[in-house]
Amino acid sequence: MFEPTLASRFIRTCCSASADLQMGFYSKSCPKAEKIVQDYVNKHIPNAPSLPAALIRLHFHDCFLRGCDASILLNFTSSSGNQTEKFAIPNLTIRGFGFIDGVKTLLEKECPGIVSCADIVTLVARDSIVATGGPSWKVPTGRRDGLISNGSETIGPIPAPFSNLTTLQTNFANQGLDLKDLVVLSGAHTIGFGHCSSFSNRLYNFTGVGDEDPSFDSEYVTNLKANKCKFSSDSTTIVEMDPGSVRTFDLSYYSLLLKRRGLFESDAALTTSLTTRALVTQLLQGSLQNFYTEFAKSMEKMGQIGILTGSSGEIRENCAFVN
Repeated sequence: MFEPTLASRFIRTCCSASADLQMGFYSKSCPKAEKIVQDYVNKHIPNAPSLPAALIRLHFHDCFLRGCDASILLNFTSSSGNQTEKFAIPNLTIRGFGFIDGVKTLLEKECPGIVSCADIVTLVARDSIVATGGPSWKVPTGRRDGLISNGSETIGPIPAPFSNLTTLQTNFANQGLDLKDLVVLSGAHTIGFGHCSSFSNRLYNFTGVGDEDPSFDSEYVTNLKANKCKFSSDSTTIVEMDPGSVRTFDLSYYSLLLKRRGLFESDAALTTSLTTRALVTQLLQGSLQNFYTEFAKSMEKMGQIGILTGSSGEIRENCAFVN
């Protein structure tokens, strides 16, 4: 069971705030805003095929701490004077900050001080997935940017690659997301990459005695150790989350889960309960369009976590700094 006060607090925050978001929020104040974002994405993503996964991960990590307020983009905040989210351990492999800055520069030229970094992150995540041939979803806009970013707050709320199902369920429930959202949103790993350091314990030292994770397909483990993660301390090599289909937003990630080839412990965790395993199976038995529809629903929910609207927060001139 989850603490009811936390759940109810989310509902009050989510639903009252989301009412302030609108489709086409910038239609009068900056009519070309969404087109500028889309054009930038369509121009650059074909030359950077690994970036869509990075950009949706950036969006995910931003929303899971303090809500979708672009706090992950901040280099420094005078109010805290401490390490920001960007430089904390869970976010050290996050990429795409320069991409967001590129979009922001164009929007500031077009409409100074109008479009928030939080909306840019949300729109870019959607448009980059569409650019890969993946699903689209509705992105109402009107988010404002947060003023606080504290790196010490990142440990706990952001799901880790070594999390078990209980921890994942708690992480998601604390954001108003359920088990179906967990399974569906994990499907974004169909286009992602993982660093060896994020799962090497499963290959070399799962319980601290130099053993392998017994839930990991042994043939796949042997292949990874021979060809990818050749030593346990490798912190630079990356591995396809969905080998052979890493550039296609499809259902093959879920097929790998049932073959015990999910890369992270958090992937493998999705097969450890009857409920989540049934959800994985249902997605596989359904159509690709059904997966896209469910993914869109969950992304729309995630994009409205803990948002700032109205007079809260600010519209940053530079995404890396408060005004």
